[in-house]
Amino acid sequence: MTTVLEEGQAAPTRIALGIEYKGSRYRGFQRQRAGVPSIQECLEKALSKVAGGQPVTLSCAGRTDALVHACGQVVHFDTTIERSMHSWVMGANMNLPGDISVAWAKAMPRQFDARFSAMARRYRYVIYNDPIRPAHMAEEVTWNHRPLDIERMREASRYFLGTHDFSAFRARQCQAKSPIKTVHHLEIIEHGRLIVLDIRANAFLHHMVRNFAGVLMTIGAGERPVEWAREVLEARVRRTGGVTAHPYGLYLVEVDYPEEFELPQRYLGPHFLSGLPDCRL
Repeated sequence: MTTVLEEGQAAPTRIALGIEYKGSRYRGFQRQRAGVPSIQECLEKALSKVAGGQPVTLSCAGRTDALVHACGQVVHFDTTIERSMHSWVMGANMNLPGDISVAWAKAMPRQFDARFSAMARRYRYVIYNDPIRPAHMAEEVTWNHRPLDIERMREASRYFLGTHDFSAFRARQCQAKSPIKTVHHLEIIEHGRLIVLDIRANAFLHHMVRNFAGVLMTIGAGERPVEWAREVLEARVRRTGGVTAHPYGLYLVEVDYPEEFELPQRYLGPHFLSGLPDCRL
């Protein structure tokens, strides 16, 4: 959208923010109807207070679903209000609930777009594998009581690497124009009782990571053969892929942009996985 400036009006500044949030209390990132809590609404209200009451409208790198978390979400907005980057961060955090944080702010060139400038996105799906459900972090991991065979899961996950038609892993309400995506990286990491699916792709379909997780946990539990992952992929029909895994274990951890934008980089989350290698792929 082109902004038409009145005579004497200052050109707006485009500002990018790095955002972290626990999604358990929200119906997703995107602003919803009145009375339905969203990450976007909370952020816009907090930033508007920093902007002296001027409305703020955000665009984001990825519209995470209800109950899904993020430690590497990126958003941008335009404003004519002059504030230091430190003020945008600290001011927003003073007005945000405790489960949403602004990690950094940076003035950007006008061609930057949090969504359309992104080259790839990276998610981590965290499984707590134990017979007893966890009392702690119960809304931040997905509990699976069945013993999972990591090697079977790793072997099955290799079918998802590369460029494929992922129709069997997209939700019915998915609005993506094409089901063809490229998975650059898919690693399964064991971290104590936690099993972490670390996935990077050029883009993701709606529920794609959760559907990967559902198939891989089914195979890891020995309920299906390893080759079932390939069969589901090649079928290109959602109903062949079993149950969609719970959203609690899903985190948007990183968004990749061209180096020219020089966005700040923090460690990969979530925080309780700080012992994992912080590899940048």
